[in-house]
Amino acid sequence: MAETYTLETSLYPPVKRFLESLGFAVKGEVRNCDLVALGTDGTPIVVICEMKLTFNLELVLQAVDRAAACDEVWIAAQISRRGKGRESDARFRNLCRRLGFGMLGVSAAGTVSVIVSPDAPMPRKDKRRRSRLIEEHRRRQGDPVPGGSTRAPIMTAYRQQALACAAAMADGPKRPRDLRPAAPDAGKILLHNVYGWFARADRGVYELTEAGRAALIRWPQIAPMRAPEITPAAAPRAAPRRLARSAEPAPSSG
Repeated sequence: MAETYTLETSLYPPVKRFLESLGFAVKGEVRNCDLVALGTDGTPIVVICEMKLTFNLELVLQAVDRAAACDEVWIAAQISRRGKGRESDARFRNLCRRLGFGMLGVSAAGTVSVIVSPDAPMPRKDKRRRSRLIEEHRRRQGDPVPGGSTRAPIMTAYRQQALACAAAMADGPKRPRDLRPAAPDAGKILLHNVYGWFARADRGVYELTEAGRAALIRWPQIAPMRAPEITPAAAPRAAPRRLARSAEPAPSSG
C-alpha cells in the first residue's frame, strides 16, 4: 500500500527490516544516532543510519558527524514520487560516493533500495565513540525507541535501569544490593539520582519520590523486580559490664 511519510520515525520500520535482512541487529536512537546496527558475528561491524523525509545537506552533515564512530554510514529518505528529489541528482550521489556514505531510498510502498553503496574510503575512526555506541546498544533492553524520535525522552540503558530500580521500590524502601539483580548499576543510579526519582530514607536505604512514581506511570514496568522488604533490626542486647569495657565497637551496618 502506497504511503506518504510525514515523520522520520515512519521511515524507521522499513529501514530496520532491510538491515535486519542483511543480518544486522538494529536499534533506534542510540547516543543521538537515528539508527545503529551491529553485525552478529564475533567482531561487530558498526553501521549508523541517519534518516530524513528528503535527501538534503543537513542529512549529509549529520552523516559526516557520525562517520568517525562507525564502519559504515548510511543516509535514508523517502524517494520523490515525481523523480525530482536529490536521489535523482548525480552531484548529490557523487558527493555521497566521495564521502563513503551509502544512500537508501524508501518507496511509498515501503520498499528499501540501495542508491549508493558505501564503498569509498572512510574517515579515521573515533575508537572511544565507537565503543560507547557498542556498549549502549548491548546494554539497552529490547528496542524501545523508534529511530528519528526527537520530542520524547530517549529510553537509554541508564533510564531502563533507573526504571527497574523504581519498580522494585514501588512497595517500599530498598538497599542498592537488593536492586542489583535487575539493575547492576543501582548503587551509582541511587547515589547520583539524575532524574530525581529517589530519596535517602536512612543510611544505605532509599525510597521512591513522587517524581519516581510519576515515571512508573509514564513508563509502566511489566515485570518489576521483587526485592526483599526492609524490616527494622532488633535492638542489640546490652553486653555484660566486664566485657563491655574491652569490646571493640561493632562496625555500623548499612
